Amino acid sequence: MNKFAQIKPIAKYAKVSYFSIVLEENDPKSLFEEFVEKHTQTEKKKLNHILEWIKQIGDKYGAQLYHFRPEAEFADASALPPKGKNREPAYIEKGKKTNNMLRLYTFRVNESVVFLFNGAVKTTQYAQDCPNVGSYFHQANQLTAALQKALEEKVIRWNKDFTQIDYDSDFEIQY
Repeated sequence: MNKFAQIKPIAKYAKVSYFSIVLEENDPKSLFEEFVEKHTQTEKKKLNHILEWIKQIGDKYGAQLYHFRPEAEFADASALPPKGKNREPAYIEKGKKTNNMLRLYTFRVNESVVFLFNGAVKTTQYAQDCPNVGSYFHQANQLTAALQKALEEKVIRWNKDFTQIDYDSDFEIQY
């Protein structure tokens, strides 16, 4: 049975526009909004670190590939925060720079457009084996594949300089 979802704009910064996905069963809350709501309660400091990366990528850097950790299973999914505990903005716990294990799964379409999905705290070496993030990892790959197909079929269209996407208001993604 196919599932359906819609695109929801999240934020527009100087260099990046962020979007998320609203699943039919979650209407009208997007996956990213669910992520923020959940982790505001449970992992606020880790969440704020990821939100700072989103802001800096959006305002300062653009969505360069090296700002995302590869999380591809069968599609071009990725995650935040990027690899490297010494990268700024760094995550600090107990006075030391350390790895932030909270993962936000994403689809970096290009340097100007990024989809933000959902995630959790990763507790195993491989995301697909983790009881916390495994389902989000698989879902991000499914949604990324569906979005890639929609882009290839020009159901999701680019503006002239490939800095923004356009789609019909009733457009639904099948995944």
